[in-house]
Parts: sequence; C-alpha cells; structure tokens
Amino acid sequence: MPSVPADPAAARLAEALAAPAASTRQQAALTAGTHPRDSYVPVLVAQCAIDTDLTVRETLTWALLRQDPDVSLPALTAELASSNPQAQSQALHTLSKIGDGRAWPSITPELIDNPDLGVARTAWRAASRLAPEGERAALAETLTTHLGVGDWPVQRALTDALLYLGEAAVPALADAAQAPDPHARAHALATTAMGAEDSLGFDVAIETALRQVSNAPRA
Repeated sequence: MPSVPADPAAARLAEALAAPAASTRQQAALTAGTHPRDSYVPVLVAQCAIDTDLTVRETLTWALLRQDPDVSLPALTAELASSNPQAQSQALHTLSKIGDGRAWPSITPELIDNPDLGVARTAWRAASRLAPEGERAALAETLTTHLGVGDWPVQRALTDALLYLGEAAVPALADAAQAPDPHARAHALATTAMGAEDSLGFDVAIETALRQVSNAPRA
C-alpha cells in the first residue's frame, strides 16, 4: 500500500487521485497544476504509473509541466528504470513535453530499443525532442534501425521522431532507403517524402512507398 505523504496538501491530492470517478481524479490533477507545490510531484508521478484513464493521464502530465522542473525531472527520470511499462511511457511522454535537455542522458538505448513498443515509441519521441545538436545524427542512425517495425501507428510515431530531427536525419534515412528489408526501405522512403512535402499524410506516403518498393526491379 502506498505511503501517505507527510504534507497534508499532498495527502489530500493522493486521496482525490484514488477516487473511482475519472472526473474526480482529473479535477484533482487540474487543481495540482493550477497551484503547484513540490510535494505534489511524487504523488502525480505515482498516479501516472497506474491511472487507467487517458484523459486523466494527460491532465497529470499537464500538472507536472506546471511544477518546478528541478523537482519533477529527477522524479520522472527515476521512473524510467521502473518495471512497469506504463510508468516508463508516461514519464517519457512527460519529459518530452517538458523539453528540458537535462533529461537526455536518461533516454537510454534500453528504452529506445525496448521490446514493448508502447515504451519504445514514447522513447523515440522523447529522444528526438531532448537530444543535443551533436547527438542528433547518431540518434537518427539508431532510430532508423526500427524502420518497418510494428503497425502503422507505431511506424508513424517513428516517422514523427525522425522528421523532428530534420536535416540531421537525412543521411541515416538515405542509407535506410537502400536497406535489404523492403518494409524498412519503404518506411524510409515514406519518411523522406513527408520531409520534402509537409502536406503529405503518412497513409498516402507509406502506400506509395510500398508500391515503389514492390515494383522496383529485383537485383
């Protein structure tokens, strides 16, 4: 059973976040974000790991964005070592929203290459937002090893991360467009096409690229 926070305000927040009604939990998170308090941070982070309602989790993230990053960053990066995939994913999601580069060293290869694609896709996003300029090309090379993996929503998440890296991802995508795996090759081509044409949607881009790869002459 979780310990009761010593601060009475944090204890009241924890009690409200334990309510069965999602609307009550969301209101509690809204209040915590409207009136930030350092003692709220561990309570909010703990709830992110277990809440079953997406809207509540998004509100918890918003509330954490409103807290002092010197307090929230250590609490969130500690969650990345959790054995709970939801705890990891929510922490990564929140870190990507905060956008504080101090969290970059915590985005490890184990997260980016995680077999749980829910964790991996949030790690891709966080990494692309937090990587310093000098690390972006190397990150793009790592991300391209995941091209063609998963369903289209997962692939779209990877495309978004690569596109966020901009010019730093161009060489890695060019190499990936020559990959032996046709799905990886098509995904690289689709991502490159979307980078060249902002209005191009992923579905159209990937379908076009798959046809292009399918119709290419065999070596």
